Amino acid sequence: MERQAAAPTVSVPDQFNIADYLVDRHVREGRGGRTAILCGDEAVTYAQVAERSNRVGNGLRSLGVRREERVMLLLLDTPAFAYSFFGAQKVGAVPIPTNTLLKSQDYRYMLNDSRATVAIVSEPLVPQLAAIPRHELPYLQHLVIDGAPTAGGIGFDQLLAAEPTLELEPTGKDDAAFWLYSSGTTGFPKGAVHLHHDIVHTVMCYAQGILGMTAADRTFSVAKLFFAYGLGNALTFPFAVGATTILWPGPPTPPNVYGQIERHKPTLFFSVPTNYGQLLAHKGEGADFDLSSIRQAVSAGEALPKALYERFRDRFGVEILDGIGSTEILHIFISNRSGRARPGSAGELVPGYEARIVDETGQDVPDGTVGNLMIKGDSTCAYYWNKHERTKDTIEGHWIRTGDKFSRDADGYYWYAGRADDMLKVGGIWVSPVEIENTLVEHPAVQEAGVIGRRDADDLEKPMAYVVLAAGQQPSAELARELQDFVRSKIAEYKRPRWIEFVEALPKTATGKTQRFKLRQAASEAV
Repeated sequence: MERQAAAPTVSVPDQFNIADYLVDRHVREGRGGRTAILCGDEAVTYAQVAERSNRVGNGLRSLGVRREERVMLLLLDTPAFAYSFFGAQKVGAVPIPTNTLLKSQDYRYMLNDSRATVAIVSEPLVPQLAAIPRHELPYLQHLVIDGAPTAGGIGFDQLLAAEPTLELEPTGKDDAAFWLYSSGTTGFPKGAVHLHHDIVHTVMCYAQGILGMTAADRTFSVAKLFFAYGLGNALTFPFAVGATTILWPGPPTPPNVYGQIERHKPTLFFSVPTNYGQLLAHKGEGADFDLSSIRQAVSAGEALPKALYERFRDRFGVEILDGIGSTEILHIFISNRSGRARPGSAGELVPGYEARIVDETGQDVPDGTVGNLMIKGDSTCAYYWNKHERTKDTIEGHWIRTGDKFSRDADGYYWYAGRADDMLKVGGIWVSPVEIENTLVEHPAVQEAGVIGRRDADDLEKPMAYVVLAAGQQPSAELARELQDFVRSKIAEYKRPRWIEFVEALPKTATGKTQRFKLRQAASEAV
């Protein structure tokens, strides 16, 4: 049965530029002096963001960037991200915020797949791109470095030295505004193309409709800006309402997170279950950490266990609103509400979205029955770049297949039941088991590997690997640690298997495919 929540009125004119809406509108309406960004000791006003994004836009034009051309942003969470994101959009270009935790081979794929002509990169991340032979990047023309430029690179200061006034590109509401790469089951990410009007829908439906965001708010997001979740939390939501965002470029360790909260006093705090667990495990000296400024905490990325919700509420007196979103739909479309949250559930449908739970034939299932979740809403990406078949597999007219299994209770609350495929969600980030398996078998001691998700002590999903050793190899705790370190050296740290089980053989189908469901059964029986 289809469910629909009463939708807010979302009206976007045909000629529309999202950067003008999020930035320049505030200056025109007299809010240019308001603080837009706090980052360490730096405070940046809306007028300064407007001027600096103009300069970046003009700088990109001087580098030959044209309308609809892509600009990769491999940037830490600093004001330069905002200047680059909005500056590219102002000239009609398409920024691609990119995961800063990946390896050189990932960036090579994304640069070539997107055909980005310019990459803007934070100085600490330059070595990952510098490791790629330039002849393997046929489309990339300019490397802009936020920091000390290296040989062959351009300093970000050169863009900021361009003219401060800019002629806005007359984009339309249905033009491409930005891409976000979403992980794929094969390990190759997919570029989800979002349009200029998509952000407005998420702002009105979730930021204002669920969180009641106003210009008086201060947001702090543990999820970084390259995530769809973090992009909304820390950039598009606060900028839409004239609020202040708190940016932190460093790792979200508990001391760092608590320090930012106590220093800048956010009213809205966004994180993921893994980080909430880390925060709860961390104890300071003397009085407990002061979270009294936070009027609402939010969780997404993976299902929030009931125990974490209750422990955080009991310790800090702050309610966490859990919800589910996706890169393709841009932000949260099912969410708990303040005062009526059901711990362990994803919550209720966000007004402005419609939902169906269907069986394998596409027929609606009754409440209480697990099925495949489909969503309809105007923030859904238009398509996957250069992935025609995957687009058709995922998007059916106005509806998109989320790939998640859910049930809905009689009161309209949605309950997560797992992935429709074998993808894992680790710390809020999609991880392909195939990528981890392929990395493990590169080690000379490994013949074969099968990777699944397993719940840790906080009931959060982490990778577990079943490994068949090559002839002559003997299983040991030392070898298990060696394999974990090997994976860490090859791919992103969060993809490292937390547990390694040595087995004589993997369960297979008649056609030779690994039966991961049998591995999951074995893991659950062993706990």
